[in-house]
Amino acid sequence: MKYHAEIASLLQTSCIMSIKHLLLSPPIGTNITVKGWVRTFRSNRFIAINDGSTLANLQCVVNFEKEDENELKRITTGSCLSITGQLVESQGKGQTVEIIVDSFEVLGDAPVDDYPLQPKKHSLEFLREIAHLRPRTNTFSAVFRVRHALSFAIHNYFNKEGFVNWHSPIITGSDAEGAGEMFRVSTLPASGGDPAEDFFGKETHLTVSGQLEGELGALALGKIYTFGPTFRAENSNTTRHLAEFWMVEPEMAFHDLNMNMDLAEDFLKYCLRYILDNCREDLAFLDSRFAEEQKGKPQNERAEQGLIEKLEFVANNDFVRLSYTEAIEILKNSKPNKKRKFKYRIEEWGADLQSEHERFLVEKHFKAPVVLYDYPASIKAFYMRLNEDGKTVRAMDILFPGIGEIVGGSQREERYDILKEKVAAVGIPEEELWWYLETRKFGTCVHSGFGLGFERLVQFSTGMGNIRDVIPFPRTPGSANF
Repeated sequence: MKYHAEIASLLQTSCIMSIKHLLLSPPIGTNITVKGWVRTFRSNRFIAINDGSTLANLQCVVNFEKEDENELKRITTGSCLSITGQLVESQGKGQTVEIIVDSFEVLGDAPVDDYPLQPKKHSLEFLREIAHLRPRTNTFSAVFRVRHALSFAIHNYFNKEGFVNWHSPIITGSDAEGAGEMFRVSTLPASGGDPAEDFFGKETHLTVSGQLEGELGALALGKIYTFGPTFRAENSNTTRHLAEFWMVEPEMAFHDLNMNMDLAEDFLKYCLRYILDNCREDLAFLDSRFAEEQKGKPQNERAEQGLIEKLEFVANNDFVRLSYTEAIEILKNSKPNKKRKFKYRIEEWGADLQSEHERFLVEKHFKAPVVLYDYPASIKAFYMRLNEDGKTVRAMDILFPGIGEIVGGSQREERYDILKEKVAAVGIPEEELWWYLETRKFGTCVHSGFGLGFERLVQFSTGMGNIRDVIPFPRTPGSANF
């Protein structure tokens, strides 16, 4: 009844309807108009049209004997049409309804000799070269609808949990990670000049994280989250890295590390349940695609679970929690480490875990998502709270199958003197972070937060093997096309 009411409302306000609405509750016998792009045109009679609202095409049947032959020739794969006709039950196989075309208009031509997306299989590498057109394919339209649903779920989750959406700056004078891999923002000539004469009167960069500014919001509003673009000038040409990506960063006053881990786990499960409930058609398609892709891999590299099975498993089971110290012992004593199968062999406490180690813990040892906590201070950022042992910090990472780290977070260092010492130790001038340090002087409290790389969540949720295939226009070393 709900969808019937929506259809009736649409018919009253506009004669143009989305194919998704039509197929959810078809108004049989109604004259309607649809607009979209031609996927195929067979036998000069059957048009398969898609408007991007759903994976499914809508079949439109043309009486070619009554139509202008020159206009029919303009109906090609990729051309854009407006079609008006009666929606009827289909007599053929492959669809439940179809439109008997009364009239059509070619809104935009797509010459066969020029249009690169002809109805055949295309490699993902080729489709990256035509990123302006790849959303018209089944794979990428499904990926980007799932991406949208995850984005909506994120905002929905934090809104219902009482968080305030906090807009942290894109242009910043601070380096939240202390890593130095930042894109400079300047109006000075390419040859350089005095930063004091630059637009902002100092050297500025594109942000690597909204966390520091997010903490300021949490220490006034209680619970905030940021969701925006971040940038890393890291020269990594891998399937896991982008130079421009989106980050979700909640910050919570009065939350210790355990509360932080609880929130992160609940948040991730909510997002996965949301797409399982609302993107079933797209996930079923991506699941089939994932299964086919696995067949081409060596047996020992194949995923043990299908895509939907993996999403349901993560959404419905508790994450394993263990300390970094416990993880190191497991890795040191593992067969891949003893037989030197790891590229980076684990020899002693203090090693920075690599993706191969994270995936071993998740996919081979525990066969479940893993939360690691209490990392060595030497391999973590300056703002993480120092433990009483003086050598570890209240940090946590969440590791997912097929991805490795998907969330990184910590309880923040709320003690002024210790934070001041840590800022000095990493070589950040105190005058650059005076505002951050002041929050520890004026009403400080225990607080925590984490960061989620949004594209890694989309990659996990869609089964895509390369992170460049889950963002519309990937930015990578040597590539800023489109």
